[in-house]
Amino acid sequence: MGMKRYIVRLTGEERKQLEDIVNKGKNTAYRVKHAHILLDADVEGNNLSDEEIAKAVHCHRNTVFNVRQRLVEHGLEAALERKKRETPPVAKILDGEKEARLIALGCSQPPEGRDRWTLKLLAERMVELEMVESISYETVRRTLKKTN
Repeated sequence: MGMKRYIVRLTGEERKQLEDIVNKGKNTAYRVKHAHILLDADVEGNNLSDEEIAKAVHCHRNTVFNVRQRLVEHGLEAALERKKRETPPVAKILDGEKEARLIALGCSQPPEGRDRWTLKLLAERMVELEMVESISYETVRRTLKKTN
């Protein structure tokens, strides 16, 4: 077992705050789990290894490592929270400019022989105009609904 980086040294104040989280049922499960991790990792306290903590709180030892790292680098509140995603899970098809172009298209004269634009026609026209590679009429609907 190598030298442990990101050593957890809790102040009395922090320890009390974490014990409150663990003992009072007003927190999300992950906050309680992270509080347990920090209390168990505290060198002035239980000073358990990441493996022992992971086993005790039923998580992966990487989780233990990450929580310790966030405490050292970003403080207690960051360590209690979940890690924020860098990017959204799915990239947006339409940015602000393309949304504006879609709305303008929807307000324009409908195609020859049509009384009005349909979602399917709008989606097809956006692909024709090479505004997007592909787009579902559902994305068109959501975008237009949002700007209603």
